[in-house]
Amino acid sequence: MATKITYTQQGDYLLPDLKLPEQPKIEIGIWGKRHLRYLEKHHPIIYTNLLTSCKLTAYLADIDEQAEDMFFRLVKQLAKQEGVTEQLKADNQMMWVQKMNNIRNRVTEIVNNELIYS
Repeated sequence: MATKITYTQQGDYLLPDLKLPEQPKIEIGIWGKRHLRYLEKHHPIIYTNLLTSCKLTAYLADIDEQAEDMFFRLVKQLAKQEGVTEQLKADNQMMWVQKMNNIRNRVTEIVNNELIYS
């Protein structure tokens, strides 16, 4: 079966009407979306190659999953290392929130540096 190519007039030129195949419908989380913005801005060739080869969505879903796993693993490790326990939460809730926010912020920076913006 031959594919019919259509063209659009742009000034003096006829340009082919190109369309990418449908990308699979995969939900991309916050980490994947951050990495997508980074690729578009700082690595347009990689972004275009992934997009035109129909691998972008799967790639971003993989990055998102890796980042999510890394985030929760590091938060758990640091909380244990720094003694942020359920007992602290029961005894001094404000201190627990402060320490957990500090840990989450540090881990977010680590994930961004290691996976998202690299």
